[in-house]
Amino acid sequence: MSGPLQDWKSQRKPFAAVASAPVFWLALFFIAPMAIVWLYSFGQNAGPADIDISGTLDNYKRATEWLYLSIFLKSLAVAALTTGICLIIGFPVAMAITFAAPKWRPWLLLGIMLPFWTNLLIRTYALMALMGTNGYMNKGLGGLWEGASWLRTLVGLQPLEAWTPVQLLYNNFAVVLGLVYVHLPFMVLPLYSALDRLDKSLIEASLDLGAGHFKTFMQVVVPLAAPGIVAGVMITLIPALGAYLTPDLMGGTDSQMIANVIERQFKRANDWPFGAALSFLLIYAMFILIALQSMRSNKVKELR
Repeated sequence: MSGPLQDWKSQRKPFAAVASAPVFWLALFFIAPMAIVWLYSFGQNAGPADIDISGTLDNYKRATEWLYLSIFLKSLAVAALTTGICLIIGFPVAMAITFAAPKWRPWLLLGIMLPFWTNLLIRTYALMALMGTNGYMNKGLGGLWEGASWLRTLVGLQPLEAWTPVQLLYNNFAVVLGLVYVHLPFMVLPLYSALDRLDKSLIEASLDLGAGHFKTFMQVVVPLAAPGIVAGVMITLIPALGAYLTPDLMGGTDSQMIANVIERQFKRANDWPFGAALSFLLIYAMFILIALQSMRSNKVKELR
């Protein structure tokens, strides 16, 4: 027996009553602002605070120049590298949570979700303090260096030169590390959700039949966890591609991503039409990624 709202075509009025408020909110505070910015991308500056929407495509032509295209491709490469590292680190973490004792799983999940309870800006500054010239990373490396120097002196060798702090911030390494630090929970949680539904008897059967741990992992665990892998990749790749704060604070002049270029167009250059064109090129790219993922999922369902 179906409920009163299960078939919306035969119960249009109750469905409309329930959906009207969220639809209105979505249209007013999401669709309308996005539409305005989209129109700006076809305009040009006509004054200090005036934009003439003339239907020009010059902003999109300028956005496809190699200077901006190279930054976009670099952003895509950094986002892909971040996603790959998150997958390599996140899969063992998700498996450890899955196979942990039931009493420990809530605490382990809590440890994964704790970063979400802290503001991103605070977390980024904390990481910067850790990686700074006088941060704990450099102090730890300096301590190891002095220990090695002392050991060389002890065995009669020439001691090492004085420790020089390593520049860990304001480069591509810092950007990738910061993005991995921020986005790792986005990878772990979908993976855990997929692995938690995995039939563990299949793993036991594979091991009993002599497949070995690595072969079992590659041919049993990974295929069964594929939906979680795909979801984690998409949830990690898209935010990392549009990341702004981490590259802005932890990256140098050669480590800026496309979101930082967009921010400069809106705030410093006061070129809103060009900034809008860059923004929507980024949105179009994200839509393409989502569409490709949707097409792949449909093909997999058809094959099944």
